Amino acid sequence: MGRHRKQPEPLVRRGSVVALAGLVPAGVVAVSTASAAEVNTAEFTALAVAHHDSPNRQAQAARAAAPVADEVMHMARHQGPPVVESVALPSDRAQSTAPAGPNGLPGVAYAAYQNAEHILAQDDPQCHMPWELLAGIGQIESHQAYGKLDADGNPLEPIYGPELNGSLYGNNVVPETDGGALDGMASYARAVGPMQFLPDTYRKYAGDARGTGISDPQNIYDASLTAGRYLCANGLDMNDPSQQTRAIMRYNNSMAYVANVMAWESAYKTGATPVAANLPRI
Repeated sequence: MGRHRKQPEPLVRRGSVVALAGLVPAGVVAVSTASAAEVNTAEFTALAVAHHDSPNRQAQAARAAAPVADEVMHMARHQGPPVVESVALPSDRAQSTAPAGPNGLPGVAYAAYQNAEHILAQDDPQCHMPWELLAGIGQIESHQAYGKLDADGNPLEPIYGPELNGSLYGNNVVPETDGGALDGMASYARAVGPMQFLPDTYRKYAGDARGTGISDPQNIYDASLTAGRYLCANGLDMNDPSQQTRAIMRYNNSMAYVANVMAWESAYKTGATPVAANLPRI
């Protein structure tokens, strides 16, 4: 996320799954590529869903049925910015058994996204960040940490993107900048965690969602809050479709990517079932 600048990519490329024009959600607004401050390549392809222009009654019902418990609303404050580090954890941690959220969203991820929405509503109220948008990013970037999270929101295995050495289509070379402290690399950087941040970008926007004084890019609570801070930066308002489009393009400078994120956001709001787009290889 926010990893590097690249040339605009074609709408459909080899093996891609994208939201076709007929499936682009209402509110997707074309913006100039120059309006995206930082972009990346999103290692994971998204599934396309048809937009449902129905009221948010299903979403409201889902929230009422499964509210975020007070104990996961980690609102403790610490002086100064958090320490950014990937905390070493035991390898024998058990997978969380929290009940799933909308569309099979892992329960811990569901709580993390709602927690981020709650914190941002206090810290950056003009942004109007919905948890469903963060869930859309998490789905595309890591398939919700592959659904393998412990009860504290840590992936059972650390999540890393590919080495950004210029060998992948559309990727520029991104040299290592932090000595591998977050991504374990010596020469070239790679994205880290379920929300797929470059180390430098994560450090700039790091959020402490758990009130521990530490922000860990591998932890979905911290990573989702950091993603929200990144999307909201420079006063963007997610209630404005054009501004939301600009925010998402910070992740990947592609309207296909924007359409997929918004389609997943719509799916989580309405309970629509995502379906794969069957595209021919080219």
